[in-house]
Amino acid sequence: MTQSAARPNREAFGQPRGLWVLAGTELWDRISFHGMQAMLVLYMTGDLLIDKARVQGILGFASYRGMLDSLFGPLTDTALATQTFGLYLAFVTGLPLLGGWLGDRFLGRRLSVGLGAALMTAGHFALAFDKTFLIALVLLMSGAGLLRGNLSAQIKALYPDDDPREVNAFQYYYFAVNFGAFIAPIVSGAVAAVWGWHAGFGVAGFGMLIGLIVYLSGARDLPPEKLRDRTGARQARRPLSPDERRRVLGLFLIWPVGVAFWIAQAQIWNVYNLWLRDHVDMTVGSFAVPVPWMQSLDGLAPAVFTPVALWLWARQSARGTEPDEFTKIGQGMILFALSVALLATGPLFGDGRAPLWLPVLFHVLSNFGAVFVAPVLLALFATRAPEQWRGTLIGINALSISAASLISGRMGSLYETMTPTRFWLINAAICLAAALFILLARGFYRSVLRRQNAEDEMPLPPKEETAVIADN
Repeated sequence: MTQSAARPNREAFGQPRGLWVLAGTELWDRISFHGMQAMLVLYMTGDLLIDKARVQGILGFASYRGMLDSLFGPLTDTALATQTFGLYLAFVTGLPLLGGWLGDRFLGRRLSVGLGAALMTAGHFALAFDKTFLIALVLLMSGAGLLRGNLSAQIKALYPDDDPREVNAFQYYYFAVNFGAFIAPIVSGAVAAVWGWHAGFGVAGFGMLIGLIVYLSGARDLPPEKLRDRTGARQARRPLSPDERRRVLGLFLIWPVGVAFWIAQAQIWNVYNLWLRDHVDMTVGSFAVPVPWMQSLDGLAPAVFTPVALWLWARQSARGTEPDEFTKIGQGMILFALSVALLATGPLFGDGRAPLWLPVLFHVLSNFGAVFVAPVLLALFATRAPEQWRGTLIGINALSISAASLISGRMGSLYETMTPTRFWLINAAICLAAALFILLARGFYRSVLRRQNAEDEMPLPPKEETAVIADN
């Protein structure tokens, strides 16, 4: 047992109080992040970029737009908004790797989380002013890197080695992640619909402020920390065996499959909101459903479909018919691709606007497919990576979301140049092609990613390393 004497031992509801501090902080982080995510493109295209006088008042905006125009050619306002979202999401999902390194080596995890939450709070409130729009995005991206790179990493230190409560601890933590993702678009979207976009961003800002207060007020219940050697001295790593090198190669070769999946998923956080606004009848009777509300389904669905998938696999395992990881990924991506293709059928409805049940059905199908893909890919990286490279390779898996966000942002900037049907079919085709590829290449992947012996078996990913990656 390591460091057990130094860990806080105050408990609440059978768990260390520090867990509820960390989960509460993460809850408010997700409320602020997902509220912002659901509104950003809609705000830019439907409000901020319409008034050219307002645009001219944004600090650094002319230079920013000039940079994008030089890279991609002249961009319309819609293309600029989708490209901006893609860049924002890429940094939000990529910077936690740098933030975790800074927390481990220099700042410490507590200071990193506190500083990150403060930066995110300032960023949300800066969105209330047109002039500081770009500054707000930089603050949000920087804060997310520091906070998410260090928050969940503190959970394991709350428990002695082999403490059975640790497994449930991460379930509680993930519940906070998903509940925040579910409630945020509903609250922020409703506030924005009644009082305007800036009020919606203000809700996100107050949410992050509450998260900061929760974290600081519960500091005494958090685990002590010890910075790693700042001199750069590292424990010598033994050379990789031929078997380990083979598996590392296999993980790099499966990485593009994950990128293809996240390209389609990233569009659901980006262009999908514009498609809902312009091509879906969002009314139920006389009530107009706020567009951001649809994003809440992606927060609710994992809690519903993950137990279903686990039950299905357990039933198949009992019959000796459970598919391997590569088949699961292929099956999930086929279902996800078909659900994206469903969006392309919108124009088939007589009045030109798809009924609300169509995107609801999309969320049901796509999220059931997603539970076959994202967690299984993460488990592959966690179980096949050599021990001394596990954290690095799990981080590389997380970078597939960042890479996909950059690509989806560029694709989103072309949305106006084609029909919605063509746009969604292209995204579906990318996902479907990757699905067919991995199914056809199953034999190869089984060979290069096979475990050498029973000691390599690892039923669950290393939780202290994977919690940060979940639901980016």
